[in-house]
Amino acid sequence: MPEAQDRALDVICLGRAAVDLYGQQVGGRLEDMRSFAKYLGGSSANLAAGAARMGLRSAMLARVGDEQMGRFVREALATEGVDVSHVTTDPDRLTALVILGIGAGEDVPHIFYRERCADMGLVEDDIDPDFIGSSRMLSVTGTHLSTATTRAAVVKAMTCARERGTQVTLDIDYRPVLWGLVSAGDGASRYAECAEASAVLADILPLCDLVVGTEEEIRIAAGGEDDLLASVQRVRALSDGWIVLKRGPDGCVVFAPGDIGSLDDGIVAQGTPVEVFNTLGAGDAFLSGFLGGWLTGESPATCGAMGNASGALVVARHGCTPAIPSRVELDAFLRRDPPPRVPRLDPELIRLHRSTTWKDDPKPLCVMAFDHRSQFIDMANEAGQPHARIDRFKTLIAEAALDVAAGLPDDVRGGFIVDQRFGGEAMDRLSAAGLWTACPVETPGSRPLAFEHGHGMGQQLLGLPPLNVIKCLVFYHPDDPLELRLAQEERVQALYSEICAQDRKLVLEVICPSTGAPVDDDTLPRAMRRFYNLGVFPDWWKVESQSAAGWRAVASVIDDCDPHCKGIVLLGLDASEDALREGFASAAGVPYMKGFAVGRSIFGAPARAWFAGEMDDAAARADVARRYRRMVDIWRQAAMGGAVS
Repeated sequence: MPEAQDRALDVICLGRAAVDLYGQQVGGRLEDMRSFAKYLGGSSANLAAGAARMGLRSAMLARVGDEQMGRFVREALATEGVDVSHVTTDPDRLTALVILGIGAGEDVPHIFYRERCADMGLVEDDIDPDFIGSSRMLSVTGTHLSTATTRAAVVKAMTCARERGTQVTLDIDYRPVLWGLVSAGDGASRYAECAEASAVLADILPLCDLVVGTEEEIRIAAGGEDDLLASVQRVRALSDGWIVLKRGPDGCVVFAPGDIGSLDDGIVAQGTPVEVFNTLGAGDAFLSGFLGGWLTGESPATCGAMGNASGALVVARHGCTPAIPSRVELDAFLRRDPPPRVPRLDPELIRLHRSTTWKDDPKPLCVMAFDHRSQFIDMANEAGQPHARIDRFKTLIAEAALDVAAGLPDDVRGGFIVDQRFGGEAMDRLSAAGLWTACPVETPGSRPLAFEHGHGMGQQLLGLPPLNVIKCLVFYHPDDPLELRLAQEERVQALYSEICAQDRKLVLEVICPSTGAPVDDDTLPRAMRRFYNLGVFPDWWKVESQSAAGWRAVASVIDDCDPHCKGIVLLGLDASEDALREGFASAAGVPYMKGFAVGRSIFGAPARAWFAGEMDDAAARADVARRYRRMVDIWRQAAMGGAVS
């Protein structure tokens, strides 16, 4: 077992990095797919992302194309926390694509579009010996042994690893189509005898400390041997490292260095029974789970169990990389006795997967909210201006927001809430800049909650830019009349279900009205707990300022129900600077406090002046920017103890 070393990285993944396009109509033929979901793909990229989700410091060593798909792969890896410093842009090749479907039963047809693809452009000069030596482990994929050029790069990387005390893992990852042995349309084929592949693997195996493969892959590595035991023994003769034999639903067998007299000589880790939904990606998930244990000092049996469980979770879900669990989720799954047979429908695993498999920036959010609709309509009406002018002013706000966001202090980040009805162009600009942007879905002032585009939210969410967070404001009191309360709860649940299905993020804004039942320090915490009990787990809460007792109760609810919540942002409600400063100060030190979301206090005065013709575009834009910067300064001083710039 490798011991911890003082290295910058835990594992470097060398090999395939691609884009998976998964058919969304489950159970049909690939010919009949009407829409596709785009995911990070490629065995090594899957492993790099999965290892990061295990808490390992992973890096990718590959090439991508100089085009949109290549940038997507790089950005997706970076979002997972993977080091992409050695993901090279190839100016002449396109990023690989894989088209996949989920058919009936375990039929998962897929087509590789890898003709002269970017990741197969890897050359020896791409291998930096010092970079290899900065990691505890190098993991390579067998696909990159299929051409002379990439094979030379792999051998150089493995040789550098051996010279620098970096462990070497080989995922045999044998795909006959990628060796040119079957037709391009037969991407699902898993076995075809190939003397060349066997000979290449035989040359590579002595350089490996850990060899991982299925029964078919071990047979290929052994020269096409039919008998499984003889195949394992042949691999042992070529490598004195550890051997991991993957056996699908039956689990795996881990063979320690030394003679292998029978298959019983290995350490058996039993499989985890689940309902199979999608067989692709299981091997990559297995290895990420296995290495998650291996590189943190777990026993071989525990590593096997972690690998088996990680693979089981992926075969039960849609997609490869997006289905790989985090370490938190994996540990929770392993603790379940018995484990859920249909993980993709299990509420606890859905919640943990959503909240622990993406990395939110820890810096506080300084959100300018200008999703107001009724307030802007009122201002336009008062000034006798057409409602079309609202769109223009919101674009000015977006321009001011971009000006400010570019120069924010390093200890905070900008965020924005803008609607589609009047702020479509503004939303497009903010989303294109990659900024945290949320879109409201509620009908302003509705109680019971109603949605801008009716009850069917699916199409509206599909049409939003991919970076957008969904914001929903609900005027909700836990002591509302029963009929009203149930109607609101049902609509929030329906929205949350659709958000989960489309892998969006939710900001739930709860305002407890005082027009009926009284509001005290426990009202908001009770409302939050009720939504948690209903299975609604917002990524962020947007709430009014609370008393000290109220904040303690709010934090207690999140502690009890969702400690992985990304946090709380304070809303503004057109308050004065003094009132906001006081509210920000009261939030200092509150657990889960993530920042503020203020609107009218920033744009209200310049908006009224602009609609009245008292301020031109440039002056209004400058005034909004000044007020937004001022609000950031107030937050930093009052809530963070920072100096006003």
